Parts: sequence; C-alpha cells; structure tokens
Amino acid sequence: MRGERHTSAERDVPGRERLAERFEEHRGQLQAVAYRMLGSLAEAEDAVQEAWLRLDRSGADGVDNLGAWLTTVTGRICLDHLRSRTARREQPMTEGFDSFVPDPVLRALPPTDPEQEALHTDSVGIALLVVLETLEPAERLAFVLHDMFAVPFDAIAPVVERSPAATRQLAARARRRVRDATPATEPDLGRQRRVVEAFLAASRAGDFEALVSVLHPDVVLRADAGALAEGIAASKVVRGARKVATGAFHFRHLAGLARVVLVNGAVGTVAVSEGRPRSVTCVTVADGLVTGLYILSDPERLARLDLSALDA
Repeated sequence: MRGERHTSAERDVPGRERLAERFEEHRGQLQAVAYRMLGSLAEAEDAVQEAWLRLDRSGADGVDNLGAWLTTVTGRICLDHLRSRTARREQPMTEGFDSFVPDPVLRALPPTDPEQEALHTDSVGIALLVVLETLEPAERLAFVLHDMFAVPFDAIAPVVERSPAATRQLAARARRRVRDATPATEPDLGRQRRVVEAFLAASRAGDFEALVSVLHPDVVLRADAGALAEGIAASKVVRGARKVATGAFHFRHLAGLARVVLVNGAVGTVAVSEGRPRSVTCVTVADGLVTGLYILSDPERLARLDLSALDA
C-alpha cells in the first residue's frame, strides 16, 4: 500500500506544505480519536503530532484514503501509549483507579434551544470516558475505531494483531461492558440545568436535606485530586445519597465560585478563583436526579485546561 519512502528533506517545500494542508484537514477527527482513546487532551495532542511526524517522514504516496490511514496510525500510536501507561501503573487499571476523571472539555452553556443542543450531540461524555478506562487497550481501540468512527474490522485487525473475526469479538465484548456500565442520562440540556442549579443552590445554602433530595439514592461521586507527595492518592469514590451529600459539604465553598457550563456536552460546573480553575464537575442526570458527580480538582491538570471557550 505504501509507495517509495522519502524524507522530509528530500521532498520539495511546496509538496511538504501541501501534505501539511492535507493533514490539517483531518486534524479534528484525529484529535477526537486520540481523546477517546486516551482521555487526556495533552496526550491526545501528542499522539496527533506523532501521526503528523510519521506522515511527514513517509509521505502519502500510495495512500488511497489519507483520512483512513491517519485514523489507523493515530489509533496505533494511542494503543502503544495505553499499553505503556498500563505497564507503568503498579496496579491494574481496574483496581485503585476508580476515581480517575478524564480531562474535561469546557464550553459556555448555550441558550436552551434544540438547534444549539444538537451542536453537542456528538460530544463524548465524561461518564463514557470513565468506562472506556476500564477496557483493555485492544478492546478500547476496537470499540473506539469501529463503533465511534466506523473503521472496518479489516483495517483494525493488523493494529491489534488479531484476525478480523477476533477483532470483531473485541469490539463486541467492549460494547457490552460499555452498555452495562454507562449510566443513563437525561438528553435535554434544560432539564439537566435545572437539576444542577438545584444541587448548587442546596450546596450554597448548606441545606443538607435539600441536597439529599436532588441526589439519586445510588449516586456515585468520583473525586480526582491527583496525587499527594510520595504518590499517595488524593482521590476517592463515594456512593449513596447521604454519603455524597456529606462529602459535598466539604467542598461547599467551591459552590459559591461555581459557574454552570457545558462539560463534554453535558451541563456541569467550573469553579474559578483569581482567574484559575479550582475544580470542574461533570454531572449525570436521570429522572430529575443527580446520578453521578465526576470532580476534577488536580491542580496540575486543571492548570492545562483551556477556558477560552467559556467566553464565547
């Protein structure tokens, strides 16, 4: 499938500029693939940059569909990164990392308008990204590339070093786990917002019973504060309405700083003080109740967030 290889120095400058232009046409999709694979905006950007370097080294000669080729290459880079990440962890990803909250994407909340809401229907929710973290790297790749980006199994199979049939089974297994573990969510932004604002009002007022009343009995809170000295985790998972309400009281000072925004296409909050984000909370809502709270308060990761879209 590949043609003759050329180094970037061997190709003429106009040809390289055209190649860069063609790459930029696909950058958005590549960023979306990498973010769904890695759950980290910074790591996703690095993966996309690596895809460009590989294209720049080899050129596009013999590539019939550049977008498909780049998508597959980006998937391979992300797979290698996931495998390396898993190997570096002292515990398996599914043990001790329940409190992990992926990097959020923040936008200003638009008017409650069906047309505006439709603009965000392709956003990937934090809750789904948390579930994807529990998949094995090859499962995650098969699911993301096939189910989210319609890459055929014949193209994914060489990346995961399996047959197309075995790759199909990887995706099917991942699909079942995603379906079983991803919480149901309220699709209407207006109803989401009313629940989130009721939660904030109860928090600000210090009204414990009002706070409990807006929480689902089986609500789950995941708080990701990064790590303290010597690698001690500063994160936790709390389950149950009264326990979550009690925990929320410890952070009620942040409720006074909180602004309602879109977090990965759903209504959530960002607390900003002195121009810096102190926490981001993604909220899942179903049947008029909060079913999940995903709180990122890791200072290092918060410092890297892009808040410019909040002023749009």
